[in-house]
Amino acid sequence: MKVGQKRRWNMFVVAGATMALVAGMASTVPSVYAGGTIKADDDKYISIGMGIRTSFTSGEDRSASGAQWDNTFAVDNARVYINGGIHKYVKFTFNTECFNCSVNLGGVAQNNIPGTGPSNNNQFNGNSNMGLIDAIGKFEFTRTINFWVGRTLVPTERGELNGPFYHQVYDGFRTPFNQSDISGGFGRGGAGAFGRDNGVVFFGKVDPFGTHVLYALSVFTGLQSAAGFGPNQRSTLKYAGRLQWNLLADEQANNPGYYTAGGYYGDYGDVLALAVSGEYQNQGVGSFANPSPYKTFIADILYEKVLTDKGVFTFNAEYKRYWTQSLAAYSDPDCFCMFNGTSFTTYALYLFPQEIGIGRFQPYGRYTYINSVYQDGGGQDEYEAGLNYVISGFNARLSAYWRQDSGNAGPRNGAGFTSSLNAAGTGLTPSSKHSDAFVAALQLQY
Repeated sequence: MKVGQKRRWNMFVVAGATMALVAGMASTVPSVYAGGTIKADDDKYISIGMGIRTSFTSGEDRSASGAQWDNTFAVDNARVYINGGIHKYVKFTFNTECFNCSVNLGGVAQNNIPGTGPSNNNQFNGNSNMGLIDAIGKFEFTRTINFWVGRTLVPTERGELNGPFYHQVYDGFRTPFNQSDISGGFGRGGAGAFGRDNGVVFFGKVDPFGTHVLYALSVFTGLQSAAGFGPNQRSTLKYAGRLQWNLLADEQANNPGYYTAGGYYGDYGDVLALAVSGEYQNQGVGSFANPSPYKTFIADILYEKVLTDKGVFTFNAEYKRYWTQSLAAYSDPDCFCMFNGTSFTTYALYLFPQEIGIGRFQPYGRYTYINSVYQDGGGQDEYEAGLNYVISGFNARLSAYWRQDSGNAGPRNGAGFTSSLNAAGTGLTPSSKHSDAFVAALQLQY
């Protein structure tokens, strides 16, 4: 059931009033955004911080009846950050996350991942708990040669390396998921979680002709299968890498390791970064009967320009190509099935220079397109228009946006648009029904 034009405008007015009210209340809060640090000396220290992301979503036809708007408040992330130094060249990171806190409004559960189906997992009856998300031993020797070992982000596209907190938009993950995103855990039957996996990453930076090049090469466990169940019966490893070229400012000068951000609110001046990345694991997708190699190629770009009026224009774009399981594997009960095809997303933002209250407004627009190799009926696209109220960069930000996609499953679905073959058995069939959603969100870090 489509909402009328009048109702849409009323919802935007309510969202604007809500943001203004929260901004006014926040003006009484001290402007302090930094994790606390205890130092023994310059090389030995420990710091602790936190991050939360919470949102309200109203989704069209996503109620239990399937005919009304579903209205849900959710905690999307709740993290504790612990970092420290032990030696001049040896550091560590230990981060936690609230697992199963977030609620996905509708859609088919993929590979038994909690939170991706229609049920509400935001409960305290054993479904919501704090757990390990990062455990990294860091050996950082020079600008050129370093390595991290443990549980960390797989170095692929910028969207993954931003994590949820360092995108310029609230919901940054709109293209199909990677292998370590769609599984439910680690070890047998898993391929990582939250974009993380267990392995080692070698990375460094060089500066040819005044530009700045970052490389990251890695080896991870990847998908592991139990005996007689799943595709990877040989326990092959996964290989991933990223090559990033910053032609203007060196954005990595202040980023941890090989991690990135979706922009910098003009703090680093003009930024232009071009990057390519990819992953490979033999028998990394598919089923016991129909194993396939897992291969990806990704290209992304970030351009940020500080204008003469001190406003900041930011542009992000990303292209992804997946080669995954054969069509026959979708019918197998033990299939670790993933998206197979192409996707593209781009968004542009403008941060106004004038401070209103305690922050600045940042309107934006975004477009996402995905097209499965096995999908009938053409690709699927999604449009998003939103407004951020930036109080302290990524540490304090309010967001509100409207989103419309061409099917209820949406581009978030990691294994395609539906989890079953169409009636003819020739491919995956998306919903042809448009779906609208309105989201208001808050992000805080310390």
